[in-house]
Amino acid sequence: MALNLAHQIGTLAGTQIVAEVTTGEQPSSAPANVSGVRKVPLANLRCNAPGETVSPPMLTPPLTPRSGANRSGTMSPMLRADISAACQAYGTLTPLETEEDSAVSWKEGGKKEEKGGVPVYVMMPLDSVTYGNTVNRKKAMNASLQALKSAGVEGIMIDVWWGLVEREAPGAYNWGGYAELLEMAKKHGLKVQAVMSFHQCGGNVGDSCTIPLPKWVREEMDKDPDLAYTDQWERRNYEYVSLGSDTLPVLKGRTPVQCYADFLRAFRDNFKHLLGDTIVEIQVGMGPAGELRYPSYPEENGTWKFPGIGAFQCYDKYMLSSLKAAAEEAGKPEWGSTGPTDAGHYNNWPEDTPFFKKEGGGWNSPFGEFFLSWYSQMLLEHGERILSSATSIFDGAGVKISVKVAGIHWHYGTRSHAPELTAGYYNTRYRDGYLPIAQMLARHGAVFNFTCIEMRDHEQPQDALCAPEKLVKQVALATAAAQVPLAGENALPRYDEYAHEQILEASSLDVDGSPVDREMCAFTYLRMNPSLFHPENWRRFVAFVKKMKDGKGARRCWEEVEREAQQFVHVTQPFIQEATVALMH
Repeated sequence: MALNLAHQIGTLAGTQIVAEVTTGEQPSSAPANVSGVRKVPLANLRCNAPGETVSPPMLTPPLTPRSGANRSGTMSPMLRADISAACQAYGTLTPLETEEDSAVSWKEGGKKEEKGGVPVYVMMPLDSVTYGNTVNRKKAMNASLQALKSAGVEGIMIDVWWGLVEREAPGAYNWGGYAELLEMAKKHGLKVQAVMSFHQCGGNVGDSCTIPLPKWVREEMDKDPDLAYTDQWERRNYEYVSLGSDTLPVLKGRTPVQCYADFLRAFRDNFKHLLGDTIVEIQVGMGPAGELRYPSYPEENGTWKFPGIGAFQCYDKYMLSSLKAAAEEAGKPEWGSTGPTDAGHYNNWPEDTPFFKKEGGGWNSPFGEFFLSWYSQMLLEHGERILSSATSIFDGAGVKISVKVAGIHWHYGTRSHAPELTAGYYNTRYRDGYLPIAQMLARHGAVFNFTCIEMRDHEQPQDALCAPEKLVKQVALATAAAQVPLAGENALPRYDEYAHEQILEASSLDVDGSPVDREMCAFTYLRMNPSLFHPENWRRFVAFVKKMKDGKGARRCWEEVEREAQQFVHVTQPFIQEATVALMH
């Protein structure tokens, strides 16, 4: 781009933006090239033979933002015509148009009606709304949304933080920054997946800022530390209110589930004019990182490091009370005093522990089966309670309800699947832990959103028996059996074609036993940042979005789509430059 969008985002922010860096990627200290997109000699491009794999390329380093030229610019009618022609040829809309019929609808079982392909959404930065309840880096955000729309992106995903909106007092909601951001999305014709983030930001993979729970919630947790998830060493986790207190009036006279429901209802009432049109999905947060799980692998303060097995989170008094009642009901009161005491520490491996070892491990004993059934059932019931409220509140609003499930792929090749068990997924070599989750979501007509879609087995540490591809296939089969739509996300930032191709393959859901006409209902790309707008990364991303929209019925090779993407990016450079520079005045 003549004035690279990544540079201008940094300029408009007034400070250098630190980009998320993928493994093996180093920040560049060299001056960034603003001369435009690299021209790939078309003669050197070739189509791969069927089944041929592509070696992972060197990932493009993020840019060091610098000031762009400060000159005025307005889009001329001639330029607008050129861009419209380019967008029409590439099968997208110009960024200032809207698409009334672009929404994807789903039939029962996750089969899409009418249109093929998988719509792509892009996650916004975690700090898109400030503590002052305004849009963060507004000019940069506006320019970025224009660029995303020009690339054919379906929409964006926005975290709506409980700790920002209802920060000061119960029932006192401040939607300021979100109202402005949602109107910006509407103006650019982008649809929105709104995440109701009832968790703390900070302490998990990729968290780039800190947004705690509301002040009044933390006050109650300080008075009663058992409202926080607790491990066997009495370490408290304040990322999310313990599900053990879901139905108790412990938050200023309301139960946690009532607080979540009231927040959802207030969001609905405040943004009802956008529901079903701009806002098309409500993803309901159900745990740390917004995922339906226990905080079993917290990175904060170095407690856990990949690929440790994590630790059970059932030692607050409310969880222990439930365990005691379940043991008495099972006729085994001696099982109700504590969880497993021989399950190791956060950074152990399965064979280090008596409970998780493959031969004679406690996980496969009568007590182990009782405990793991109770522990996972508590998580399912937590999901049921919140989904019951969410589906009732948004009934008839024209939005999908979704739930995010973590892609815990390490030690997947072991018998016990220890990291999944500590997170609350009762999945072992002998038991499918994802089918009950899918069935629970199906009862409420919700979408199953899953992570780690971009990962390949051989990229991960094999000594830890990581198997993300096998895990994704298991989840695909579980959702097909439960007839629930499956959506995906990448777990870590990736800008290379190797990851894009894996996402394309995974989203096609070509798994034995899965319906042939089934694809993921949506894919959400993590995340919008300056690195995405680097010329090479942007070219690859535009081609990726086009390929996803084409769907698995398309038989064109990657290089053919890339040639189209290169031309599209080249033609639209002036628009992105002029639209961004104009925002500087």
